Amino acid sequence: MAYFKTERLVLRPLQLKDAERVEELAKEYDVAKTTLNIPHPYPEGGAKEYIQRVTEAEKNGEIVCLAITQKENGTFIGIINIKEDLKHHRGELGYWIGKPYWGQGYCTEAVKALIPFSFQELKLNKLFATAFTANPGSWKVMEKSGLKYEGTLKQHVHRSGRYFDLAYYGLLKEDYLGEW
Repeated sequence: MAYFKTERLVLRPLQLKDAERVEELAKEYDVAKTTLNIPHPYPEGGAKEYIQRVTEAEKNGEIVCLAITQKENGTFIGIINIKEDLKHHRGELGYWIGKPYWGQGYCTEAVKALIPFSFQELKLNKLFATAFTANPGSWKVMEKSGLKYEGTLKQHVHRSGRYFDLAYYGLLKEDYLGEW
């Protein structure tokens, strides 16, 4: 299990004890609407089921999923993960932060902590992420973290009865090694 410490954060394995806090933060409509997979309204007990599914997927080498917590007090503030595609040596980065913690740089700090891990430990060739084009907070995290804009996927996803465009960002191992 991976642990990472940054200046202000500890990224640690997600645990069942996090379920109540996950539900508390994820039930906020403004958080759910920025993601593809967080339902709204958030179902009671849904976080426990999610954590159990993710834990099983981690055992199968399909994902690395970590709780984002504040270093000073251990407060759970969000989740970050990398879904691995071993066949193509790439990983899809996903993350969300609870609304009270938006705009404080926490997400960028967490993403930057996982980039070296994705190339050095997971041996990925590419790390990529997508965000709704209408969610500049998310794609700005990608830009600040060193991922490069590769294009817009038009009406690529369907959520809440509408189609949404996704901004697609990526970082190749060769570019990472050249930059760092």
